[in-house]
This record gives sequence, structure tokens and C-alpha cells, in this order.
Amino acid sequence: MVEHLASADAVLAIGAPGDGDVEALPAAGLARAARPVRSVDPATPLHRVPNPDRVPHPDRVPHPGRVACPGRLAASARPAGPRSAGRYRREAVLLTAALQLGSAARTVEMAVRHARERFQFGRPIGAFQAVQHLCAGMLVRAETARSVVYAAAVTEDAGEVAAAKLLADEAAVHNARDCLQVHGGMGFTWEADVHLHLKRAWVRAEQWQRAADAEEELAAGLLRFGA
Repeated sequence: MVEHLASADAVLAIGAPGDGDVEALPAAGLARAARPVRSVDPATPLHRVPNPDRVPHPDRVPHPGRVACPGRLAASARPAGPRSAGRYRREAVLLTAALQLGSAARTVEMAVRHARERFQFGRPIGAFQAVQHLCAGMLVRAETARSVVYAAAVTEDAGEVAAAKLLADEAAVHNARDCLQVHGGMGFTWEADVHLHLKRAWVRAEQWQRAADAEEELAAGLLRFGA
């Protein structure tokens, strides 16, 4: 699944776990065979791209700074060591977690601002305990995810990256839902951006590493630690 394929210059194809192949493909070549997919977020167009092996060789380009060659990158041109396919994948998971964290933090700001500005019964709705509890829970989720995302960015450990994605996904989705609760019916309208945060959080939660995969990664790490 590729976002905004129509406006992209190239798509970086990363091999499956254990596969060291990394290849940059022109978006135009993929777009001819890609199939549009209806996205839950109408502002995030999605396409399902074909297997890179089915893209004609003349449409292939090397990864920036690499040696040009047809087909998959030659062994001498493949990113190795710290820039392996595994690291590209971990970085993609971590960057997606960072996007989710940013969304979670933003919805906290939106909820607090609305709670201050929206008046009911002669006072701001933020004066009501139920709304305060929602905002406090949102802040806790965002800051918990922030500490884990920052730690994973330092260590790049696979287990910590999985934990970062798991917590950031949860913070982004649940914070957007609670922000909708604070806004009421207005949050579902195009006048507010709240519903866009929820829809994009749903899309990102399915990208690179889903919750079940992140949990399996964490479980495997615990088993290795125990051994």
C-alpha cells in the first residue's frame, strides 16, 4: 500500500524481513499497474502497487547514490550494514510511530483549546470533571508514547521500535476518539480536523507493523531475554 502515489517521484521497495533487497522504483512505472484502494481517510489516497519484479526493467532506477543496474540492485549496490533492508524497515516503523505521536499530541492541544473556548451552562466545558478526565487521559497516553518513541529513536532496537509503534498507535487512535468526545458532534464535521486525525491514525496503524506483529516482536524479545 502506497500513499499519494500520483504525486510521488519514486517508491522505495524494501524486501520482506530477512530479504536484503532494497530498490527505488519510479512512481510513474508503478502507477501504470497500481490499483487504487478506497481509504478510510479521503485525504490520504492509497494504491496497492504490484510486486516490483513485475515492473519492466527500463522503469527501474537505483537507490539515490547507488550504482544503476537493471532488476534488483546488484550485490555491490545493495545497502549493507547499518543501511540494510532490516534497518530501512525499522526506520519506517519508527517514523510512522513518530507521526502517530505527533497526531496524539496535536489532539491533546485541540481538545484542551476547545474545552477552554466552548461554554455550556455559563462556563467553559473544561470546568466539568468528565471533560477534565478525558483530557488528562489523553495527555498521559501521549507522553507515555513520547518517552518510548524517543528511546527507540536512540537505541533502534527492534523490540523498542515495536513498543513505540504499539503505544503510538494506541495513543493516536484513542486520543482522536476522546478529542471527538470533547468536541461533540462538531468533531465529525469538515469544520474541524478532529475526524481527520482519527481516520489517519487508523490508516497508519495498519502500516509497516500492525499491533499483532508488534506484540509478537515484543514477545520474541522477552523470550530471548529469558533464555
